[in-house]
This record gives sequence, C-alpha cells and structure tokens, in this order.
Amino acid sequence: MFHGLLMLIPDGLYMLEIDRLLRPGGYWVMSSPPISWKSPYKGPNKTIENLDGEQLAMEDTANKLCWEKVSDKGTLSVWRKPINHLHCAQEAEFLRSPPLCTEDDPDTAWYVNISMCRTHLPRVELDGGPLEKWPQRLATVPPRIANGEIKGMSIQAYKHDCSVWRRRVELYGTYLKDLSHRSYRNVMDMNAGFGSFAAAMLKYPVWVMNVVPANITDNNTLGIIYERGLIGTYMDWCEAFSTYPRTYDLIHANGVFSLYINKCGTLDILVEMDRILRPGGATIIRDAADVVLKVKEAADRLQWRSRVVNTDDEGPDPQKLLIVDNSLQLPGS
Repeated sequence: MFHGLLMLIPDGLYMLEIDRLLRPGGYWVMSSPPISWKSPYKGPNKTIENLDGEQLAMEDTANKLCWEKVSDKGTLSVWRKPINHLHCAQEAEFLRSPPLCTEDDPDTAWYVNISMCRTHLPRVELDGGPLEKWPQRLATVPPRIANGEIKGMSIQAYKHDCSVWRRRVELYGTYLKDLSHRSYRNVMDMNAGFGSFAAAMLKYPVWVMNVVPANITDNNTLGIIYERGLIGTYMDWCEAFSTYPRTYDLIHANGVFSLYINKCGTLDILVEMDRILRPGGATIIRDAADVVLKVKEAADRLQWRSRVVNTDDEGPDPQKLLIVDNSLQLPGS
C-alpha cells in the first residue's frame, strides 16, 4: 500500500516500477490524493486542476499497464495486475502502452535503472500454476525449482536443503536460549539461499529478512524466497545495508565471509553487522573452520562475547560456528 508518493517520480516511472515488483495478479492500493480528490482534503500547493490532472494521468498509466481497477472508495483505489500480458497485446498499440523490456532476466534489479518499459512476466509465472496458500506454500516446492529454472537444483536437492536447515536451527536453539524465550523478533539471514533457514524459524515468533548477495553466484534465488511467502532483498556486503542502526535482534551469516574473502575485509563486514545489531543482540556465523577462526579474532576486537563451537555437519570440509551472544557475560571477561 502506498500513501501520497505517486507524483514524486514523473512520467509513470513510479507505476512502472510498481508493476515490476507486483506478482502476476497482485494488488496495488493507493491512498490519499490524487485519489478521489473531491473528498475533503487540504494539501500544500494543491489546486483542483492539479489534483484532477494527477488522477487522470494515473488512470491513464494504469490502463496502459493493463491493470484492472477493482475498488474505488473514498481516498482508496485498488488495482490488480494482470496474470499475463497475452490479453493486453492487441490493446497495447492502441493505448500506446510502454514497450516490453528487452533484458534477458526480468529478475535483475541490483543497481538497475528504472526504464520506460513493461517488465516481462517470468515464464514460471505464466505456466507454473497458482501458488499454495500460506503457510502451505512455505513447504511446497517453488515453481522456479519445479520447472527447472535454477541451475543444478533438483526437487530432491531442494527438499534436502530444507531438511538440513531444520536440523541446524534445532542446534542453534541449544546455543541461544533466548530463541525459545521469545527474546528475538527481528532476524536477518545474510546469505539466505532458498530461504530454508527462515522457513525453519517459523516455529519461533520472529520474522526474517532474507538477503541474497548480489553478483556473487550464478543462481538468483530471491524469486524462490518470495514464492515461499517470505520477504527478501539483494545486497553487496562490501557496502552498508540500507537500514537504521540497531535494527536486528539476531543476524545469521552462513558462508558470508568465504564469499567476500577476496572482495572486502572481514572487519569491514563485522562493523556493518555491529551497526545494525541491537545492543545485547546475537549473531550466528557459520563458515569454514579457518575462516571462523579469523572472524573470531576480528570479533574480539569489537569486544563481542563470542565462542567457537562445532557443527553437527559431516563431510570432508567441516564447518565451525561462531556464536555471538552479547546478552551474556562470558567467564573470565
């Protein structure tokens, strides 16, 4: 839902970006003028002519995007994005609709400028069928995996990933007692993969911001995260995360420091984590054993209360965990 922001970006660019973000069949709710500007409203530097023109321009852009208006009451209007663009093809030329974008990957969004074009709907959105209702969709195989959109990821491998993270989250609960004590609410996963960590955290009263590192791997999994009914974003962890300080109660970093080992400093990433972690918050860092030991040295410089522990994973390259719980006073400190 958006309140009074439409005219900040001219020429319909704002609504084109909303169209890109919406799922097929998704809804856009606009509140405040220019919607129903004839209802009682007093705003700065707004005349009847201004409001009338803004509403007409918005209605025209919505028509060009093939949106269907489903409700218009008071200062609220609701539009629905089409399931696909097939039924709009004949009308597009008559309405002078923006052309379809020509980029190869409609999911590309990291440092991409807004363009005067309509984003193609991904193939899986067209023939993948409707998503399950919540919370069933969290455990259902996402359409992008079922249709083979993710390179090297089979349905069996996806289910194994979910099973692995359920086991790992159980282990985390033994190290962080505050998980079961409901002391955490805002959680971040810095390298979310398919969102299986967040899915395993469903039993706790938390919400998880799933972050997909941008331009690091070939597989873009953010679409899968949203198909599971979760929330997420892109990020380059050599940069500052767009949030205010002290946002998160718990930060989970799986393999993050190995990913960025040749891109930016370990301490740089830890300092940014420290900025967005609330006082007394906790961090779980999972990585190769030698990397975790290096991170532990940097964490000590930040005076984090941390300890290195074993994982329950088996394999030729065992990992370690760095458990940071700043709510505790460690022995000898």
